[in-house]
Amino acid sequence: MDFQNTNDAVTRRIKAMTDRVSYLKANDLYFYNQPVQEMRGGAKAVVHGREMGMYASYSYLGLVGHPRINKAAKKAVDKFGTGTNGVRTLAGTLTIHNELEETIANFKHTEAAITYTSGYATNLSVVSTLMGRGDYVFSDKINHASIVDGCLMSGAEFRRYRHNDMEHLEGLLKNAPADVAKLVIADSVFSMDGDIIDLPKMVELCKKYNAWLMIDEAHSLGVLGEKGTGIEEYFNLFGGIDIKMGTLSKTIPSVGGYVAAKEEIVSYLRHASRAYIFSAALPPAQAAAANEAFKVILDEPWRIQRLNENTKQFIGGLKNMGFDTLLTETAIVPVICGDDNTAFAMTREVQHQDVFVLPVVSPAVQEGLARLRATVTAAHEPADIEHAMEAIEKAGKKLGLIK
Repeated sequence: MDFQNTNDAVTRRIKAMTDRVSYLKANDLYFYNQPVQEMRGGAKAVVHGREMGMYASYSYLGLVGHPRINKAAKKAVDKFGTGTNGVRTLAGTLTIHNELEETIANFKHTEAAITYTSGYATNLSVVSTLMGRGDYVFSDKINHASIVDGCLMSGAEFRRYRHNDMEHLEGLLKNAPADVAKLVIADSVFSMDGDIIDLPKMVELCKKYNAWLMIDEAHSLGVLGEKGTGIEEYFNLFGGIDIKMGTLSKTIPSVGGYVAAKEEIVSYLRHASRAYIFSAALPPAQAAAANEAFKVILDEPWRIQRLNENTKQFIGGLKNMGFDTLLTETAIVPVICGDDNTAFAMTREVQHQDVFVLPVVSPAVQEGLARLRATVTAAHEPADIEHAMEAIEKAGKKLGLIK
């Protein structure tokens, strides 16, 4: 096929994207896929040879480079090598995988846990394995793409309720047939907005309408609760969630995803979910790093307190400057810019002041709600945060977002 002379839908999609990327690069507005040359303590990074304050990392507790975690990863390489060369079901399971899953189950107060090679694969596989044709799945309007894709892949009747609107969710549950399997699924902390799901009401509705409840804790693990164990601790509502999903690549400085649940649910997923059966096992170093990270969170509770203090400083400071940060109350802080080009321009101005933030634009968020999606961590010093806010304020005034 002559790509240049083809005018089918695929060619048009590719051209539209490449044209957009070319325009942004030509106007110093493209900041995606920048290689980080070095991480310095979780709060700073070297990019293009410049040390920059890091405000785009998901290392909420600043555990990247933690000596205990690094040591555990190196020890695992010495013991097991760098890979497993197999899937978990056959020759790929190592003792460190079992140790990690036991650690997760204990941390999340469940009977068992299962790990996958990525958070995306976890949601995609778990939802599509549990649900099927004739079932009903109910998803928050702004749930993560991996949840949406899992719901679509399942073939179940897919119903989306307005964001964090429990009245709308109840209406959808009420209208679903009483005798079908139902699953309600939501992020605990929403990855673009930073707000928290109304878990108490959601648990109440799932009990009332006999629905399973699955919560994605990608951005609440290590963030919510005094001990950082997540949304159940935050609301003091243990046992209300049937399927506790999370990632090993944000607060936990590794890679992968997990589900913590009752033993029979985990056993079912081990023998039925395709992403577990047909994907190579987590590399030993990554499994060991994740295993140690959960222990560090419990051993160093000061990190959660520090994160909370930094979060309040960052959100409060930006609001006082006149920025719209939506309803966030967590370390994810959206700085609303409006149209896509303004978000790109804000990024350019802020990065030129050595503050590493990134834009999120349509279709990842609704048109007109493009934003800087800034994150703060426990590794930031108060003076670092003040500098970042000053850079954002200067850019906002220059571009007319604030006065």
